[in-house]
This record gives sequence, C-alpha cells and structure tokens, in this order.
Amino acid sequence: MTSAQVDTEKAPEEGYERGLNSRQVQMIAIGGAIGVGLFLGAGANIAKAGPSIILMYALAGVIIFFIMRALGELLLYRPVSGSFAEYSREFLGPFFGYFTGWTYWLMWVVTGMAELTAAAIYIHYWFPDIPQWVSALVFLVLLFVANLISVKLFGEIEFWFSMVKVTAIIGMIVIGIGVLTLGFSQAGDTAAVSNLWEFDGFFPNGIGSSLMTLQGVMFAYLAVELVGVTAGESENPEKTLPKAINTLPWRIALFYVGALTVILAVVKWTEFAEGVSPFVKAFAVIGIPAGAGIVNFVVLTAALSSCNSGMYSTGRMLRTLADNGEAPKVFSRLSSTKTPAFGIAVSVVFMGIGVVLNYVVPEKAFGYVTSIATAAGIWTWLMILVSHVMYRRKVVAGRLPASSFPAPGGSVCSYIAIAFLLFVTCLIAYDADARVCLYVMAGWAAALGIGWAVLKSRNPRITERHGDPELEKIG
Repeated sequence: MTSAQVDTEKAPEEGYERGLNSRQVQMIAIGGAIGVGLFLGAGANIAKAGPSIILMYALAGVIIFFIMRALGELLLYRPVSGSFAEYSREFLGPFFGYFTGWTYWLMWVVTGMAELTAAAIYIHYWFPDIPQWVSALVFLVLLFVANLISVKLFGEIEFWFSMVKVTAIIGMIVIGIGVLTLGFSQAGDTAAVSNLWEFDGFFPNGIGSSLMTLQGVMFAYLAVELVGVTAGESENPEKTLPKAINTLPWRIALFYVGALTVILAVVKWTEFAEGVSPFVKAFAVIGIPAGAGIVNFVVLTAALSSCNSGMYSTGRMLRTLADNGEAPKVFSRLSSTKTPAFGIAVSVVFMGIGVVLNYVVPEKAFGYVTSIATAAGIWTWLMILVSHVMYRRKVVAGRLPASSFPAPGGSVCSYIAIAFLLFVTCLIAYDADARVCLYVMAGWAAALGIGWAVLKSRNPRITERHGDPELEKIG
C-alpha cells in the first residue's frame, strides 16, 4: 500500500472537510510569503541596512526555499493536518512533537498579536484619534467570527486578501519602473538605479549592521510553512502542494527582491524609518493622488490576512495535540461546520493579550511580539529540517518509502539551512533588544517540560513513538 493510499484512508477519520481548492491553496501559499514583515517591518530594516536589505531578503529567501522543499518532501510522504508537529513526533520522538506543536501555537498567537498591532497602526493613518487597542479588538472579533463558519470561507477570505497584496505589489513595481524609465511624477528627478549605492554605498552601515537585520527579515517569511497545515483540508494535496512550493522562488524574487529594489531605486534609503511602511512612503514620494492611502489599505489587509491565518493554524494545531493526548481532549472536537471552534476560541483569547499590549505599551508592542514569534518560528523550521534529515536517512536505509516530491540535493540543503538558522539565533542573542525573546523561549521550554512530566505521570504510554512501524513494534 502506498503512502498516498494510506493518507486517503485516514483522511475521513480526521473529520476535516477537504474544502480548500487549488486556487485557494495557491493563493494561501503566495499570501504566506507576503506579510506585515515586508509591508511594515521592512521600513526599520531599510533604515538599519540601507540597500543591502535586498541581499538579506534574497539570502533568507534561498534558505526558506530549502525549508519548504524539505517540508514538501515530508508532506508528500505523509500529508497530515498536524504537519511538522507530526513529523517531529514520528522522527524525533513524542516530546519533540509535543514541543513543536505547542511552540507553533505560540508562534501564531504572538504573530496574531503583531498583526493586530500593525492593523491598529494602519488605522491611525485615517483615524489618528482611535486608540490602537480599540482597532485591535474590533479586528480580533471580526476574524474570529469568520474562522468559526467554515474552512471554505477561510480559504476564500485568504484568497482575496492575498489577491489584494499581490496586485498592490505588482502595481508598485510597474509604477516604480515607470518613474525610473520615463521620469514622471515628482520623484522622477531623483529616482535612479544609482540610489542603490550612491548614498554611502550598498552597505552604508557596514556588513555587520546588515546581518543584524536577518532576524527581522526572517520574521517577514513566517507563515510560508502554513501551506503544510492545509494538507489535511486540501482537495488534492498531491498536486496542489508541490505546485505551491515550487513557485516560492519566483514569489520571493518578485514580491521581496523585486519590490524592494524598485522602491529603493525610486526613494533613497535614508528617507525610510521604523514604523513607516516603505510602500506607503514610496507612493507618498511619487505623489500619486490617494496612492499612500490605497497602499495603507493594502498593508492593512496584509496584517489581517496573517492574523486570519494564525487563527486557522492554531485551532488545527491544538486539535493535533489533543488527538495525541498532549492537550485537553476538548480541543479535538469539531463544530457542526467541521472547524476546531473551541481551539480557535482559546487561541483568540490569548491573542487578546496583544490588545492589552497595544493599550499598555503601544510604541513597543510590535517589536516585542515579532522577536518572540521569530524565535518560535526558527524552532519550527529547525524541526522541519531535522525531521527531513532523519526521514532521508530512513529512506536510504530502505525503512520508509520515498516521497514523490524529493528535495533537491537530499539532506545537504537541509544541513545548510540548519546552520543558517543557528547563525540567526546567535544574532538574536547578540542583540540586546531582541534577546528578550530567548528568555521568553527559555521560560516557555521550562513550562512545556513541566507539562510533559505531568502528562507522563498520568499516561506513561504517551512517550511511545508513532509513525515508524519498526519503532511501534519496539514500543
């Protein structure tokens, strides 16, 4: 029996509705690579690194592709809604599945906080008198209601959110190229490709400062792995997932490298600052009527899109944990619309902490939560890569069937990506402002360790490994 057949048989038992069609999965994959980290966070990164930020996004993009091809090989070996948590459980042991599942949940909860914060900041563009926490709360409630209805509605909302983002970026690129080649608008006299190196060079603050932006750059790519969580609810994962992953390089090249290259050629890097979207700034400099307002609306949808994805993924991950006895059983229940409503509701309550942060420390809320989300995301990516390395070893040994979507270079690219992620972790530890997230993660790890000890005392069989037939016999 092939792995595809096994997954087909198991799918109905998961209880999910395979309601995400190819169009929606493709756009979810595209939208996952375009988030608030680009639309808002890029402003601070440009101020620190200058034009070299383009190289940082490109470098990180290559690593992200390695990670996604590793995940893709695992997904086509065994497409399950638990995705990387299930692979960690299978190849590294139950504790790692438990730790990865809960950490991914944490990542999306704090990412949701970041997106709510960003959305509230964007609302200030039109309504400066509305407190950030009020806007954040309203968006939180609206997206929560939408996620309770059905996975089809989630997919449709994500499709249109992503369509808005894609259209805006392509429009920015086209207009920017027009300014550079035809010289129209008030930016025409100063726009030039030479802006990429004329103002103190390509690395104006030194290579070290550029490398320190990698933590923020990696945050921009959080959510690319979301396509793996959709595996259990995709109509045809064997076809849609490889296509979604293989188009990642051109998406990164266009939406990140291409867009930032054009923006920094039109507007010199010294005009960007933290907290200001480079897209909003570029349209304002170009002087297109209502252009800045339009882009502000676009980046608002980007933030809401990511928060929407966070609600989707946290509910599914809590259900996976519950099914494995690593979370309260109530999380495994599905509503009449086949959505993990209770898990989503609890996640939304925790995302509400972001509303409190916007009330207490509105000027620092975004920075706090993005650093924590990045650390949790790095752990998730590391587990994907290590699981892939272990899977490849078992395939070579003839203990597991080969995937129909093998990663190029086998495990080599995974080892390169692991080294890169460890390097970024060292950069986070070196940065006095960012290293607080490592303290939070240490506390999180301690809490999960205590939780695991409690689970073992109540159910000793929870430590048995699953997924590998040989290990199951041993257990």
